[in-house]
Amino acid sequence: MLIPAGFVFSLILFVALFLNLNPQFGANPSKEQVQEFEKLPHYSDGKFQNLIPTEMSMGFAKAIKLLPEFFKSDPSRQPDFELPVQKVDSLDLINSIQSRLIWFGHSAFLLQLAGKNILLDPMFGDVPAPHPWLGNERFYDELPIEVEQLPIIDMVFFSHDHYDHLDYESVQRLIPKTKMFYVPLGVGAHLERWGVSRENIQEMDWWEEDSYEGVSVAFTPSRHFSGRGLSNRFSTLWGSWVISTTSESIYFSGDGGYGPHFQEIGDKYGPFDLALLECGQYNENWKEIHMMPEETAQAGLDLRAKQIMPIHWGAFRLAMHSWTDPIDRLLPKAEELNVKVRTPMIGSFLYFNEEQSQNSKWWLKPSE
Repeated sequence: MLIPAGFVFSLILFVALFLNLNPQFGANPSKEQVQEFEKLPHYSDGKFQNLIPTEMSMGFAKAIKLLPEFFKSDPSRQPDFELPVQKVDSLDLINSIQSRLIWFGHSAFLLQLAGKNILLDPMFGDVPAPHPWLGNERFYDELPIEVEQLPIIDMVFFSHDHYDHLDYESVQRLIPKTKMFYVPLGVGAHLERWGVSRENIQEMDWWEEDSYEGVSVAFTPSRHFSGRGLSNRFSTLWGSWVISTTSESIYFSGDGGYGPHFQEIGDKYGPFDLALLECGQYNENWKEIHMMPEETAQAGLDLRAKQIMPIHWGAFRLAMHSWTDPIDRLLPKAEELNVKVRTPMIGSFLYFNEEQSQNSKWWLKPSE
């Protein structure tokens, strides 16, 4: 009995040390912050709440039943060819006059707006997990440009604290060249543990507005959840971002299920020149926290977006659908609803004022 007992004790000790010492897990909000959260209408029972009832649990039996399907080796869930990635020269990022952005895959972007360099959910790591053994690797080996080659970053926006959006190593690499981090309530605790100065962090609540050197910012709701550890779900807020100037505006959805908040955001801040909308890693079992592709098209209508771009796909396998299912389902629904869709290749420039000419079906095999 001593050997099994010793093994169990060692395993428990290892897990405890891993959870407490690994900086990837970040930090929880302070007691003083929690006291302030308790005054908010969307915070109760020690947790942030969605605006409408949102089912999070599939039940233990169903979760166990889905595990084999999730880990099944299905070749359709990732590319069977080398994805085309446009390399970016750092000199091409200097003094941009036109508003434009570069997609890094998944939900990560470099946005150049009003002379500012802005990053959206800059997850530049290889695996969206607290350890490489706990997740699937990125579909492609090299990013369009490395962090160290990027220009000085004026603003970084994070939509929530999940690993495929907020990455410890990426933040570490960005600290020396970033002026300001914009995050949801509570997420600043992670950044402070990782070495970001409090004065360089702006935490925001839903519907709160701010401005930074000519760029207007609003943090808006989404229908999702948060948490990086085993016991801190809902401890920080999640949401979407409206980023605008006097002449242009962009919407960045972060993650979330479909809901009436899209219409509310469109009524308050629309129309948008471009909406970057989640379209991937969904399943009928968790559709209330990750909307389906057809709902992505409808969200574009609700937001009054002149054009939309599907995000949250093209980089990682985090669900059970084929890796091209998001775009295959979105395009026909968008055409039915007369929603214009932009599909730039990873690494290529997308200019706000260009039409469909810049689209490419980069996700198809060369032989197709």
